[in-house]
Amino acid sequence: MLHGWIVIDKPVGPGSTQIVSAVKRALRSGGYPKMKVGHGGTLDPLASGVLPVALGEATKLCGRMLDADKGYDFTIAFGAQTDTLDREGPVVATSDVRPTLAEIAAVLPRFTGPIEQVPPIYSALKVDGRRAYDRARAGEDVEMKTRAVKIHALSVSSPPSPFPERSRGALLRDEAEEPTPGLGAGRNGVSTSPEISSDRLDSITLTTRVSKGTYIRSLARDIAIAAGTVGHVAMLRRTKAGPFGLEKAISLDMLAEMGHARGLEDILLPLTAGLDDIPALPVTPDQARALREGRRLIGAAAASGAASGLHMAIDGQGPVALVEVSGLEIRVVRGFNL
Repeated sequence: MLHGWIVIDKPVGPGSTQIVSAVKRALRSGGYPKMKVGHGGTLDPLASGVLPVALGEATKLCGRMLDADKGYDFTIAFGAQTDTLDREGPVVATSDVRPTLAEIAAVLPRFTGPIEQVPPIYSALKVDGRRAYDRARAGEDVEMKTRAVKIHALSVSSPPSPFPERSRGALLRDEAEEPTPGLGAGRNGVSTSPEISSDRLDSITLTTRVSKGTYIRSLARDIAIAAGTVGHVAMLRRTKAGPFGLEKAISLDMLAEMGHARGLEDILLPLTAGLDDIPALPVTPDQARALREGRRLIGAAAASGAASGLHMAIDGQGPVALVEVSGLEIRVVRGFNL
C-alpha cells in the first residue's frame, strides 16, 4: 500500500476528478493494491498547475489541504469585462482605457492584506439554498454578499512566468474552492495579447498568495476597476497548494510512465509532506498504541512540554496520528492506519 502524495502539474483541459482517475489508472497499470485516492484542492479544467493527489491514509488530510493557502499566477486582460469574469461569458462592459505598469503597481497595495470582495455570480456559492451559477444561468438577478479574505502577497510577475504552451491564453473560473461547471467555451473573442502599445498594457500577469475562499476572478475585476478600466481573467496557473509547489509536480505523461514501470514509489511524497508546518511530537510505543485506538493521553508525561495546538505524533515506526495538544491533554484529530 502507498500512503502519501503525488503532486500533478495539471494541464489545461482535464478537471480535478479526471486527474484522480489518471492516478487510479497508473496504480492499476502497475499492479498496486486498490486504495483510496483523493485530491487536495479543486482546479477547474481551464486552469493549470499544482494539484496534490493523496493516496491511502494521506486522503485523511485532504480536508486540511482545502483550507490551506494557495499561490497563483494570473493574467488580467484589460478592456472587457464578462458576466463570468473570464473569457467564458459574454462581454457586459468595455473600456478603451489601458493602464500603465505604474498605474497597476500603484493600486496593488489596496488589494494586499485583509480585504473584502464580492464573489462572481457564476460561482459555486449557494444563494438561498441554490448554487449562484444555477440562478445566474436561469436569468435570475443574483446578489452576492461580500466576504472577507486575505491576500498575503500580490505583485507584478517579473520576469514573466514560463507557462506551458497549452496554458497560455487559458482562462479560469478559478476559485480556490469548488469549480463552476457547465459553462460553454470562450465566445467573446477578446484579445489577451501581452503587447504594450504606447506604454499602455493590454494585459498583465500578476503573482499572488491568498487565503482559502479567495476568488481570483473577483480580484482581477477589482484591480482593473481600480486602475480605471475593466478586465477579466485570461489565464490562471496554481503555483502552490499548501506546502506543495511546482518543483515537486510531475506531468501526466510521467505519471503514466511511472505507473507502467511500477515506479510510483519513486515519485511518492510521504504522508507527512502535507504537514510540513506541523511540529512533531515523539510518543512512546504505549502512547502510540493508545492514540491508534483513539484514546486521549492525559498528564505531564503525555504532553512532554509541547505547546498547545496541532502536532504530528510520531513513534519509531513513523506517523501515528494528527493530534491536538491542550494543556496536559492530547486528543486525536486524525489517526493513521499504517
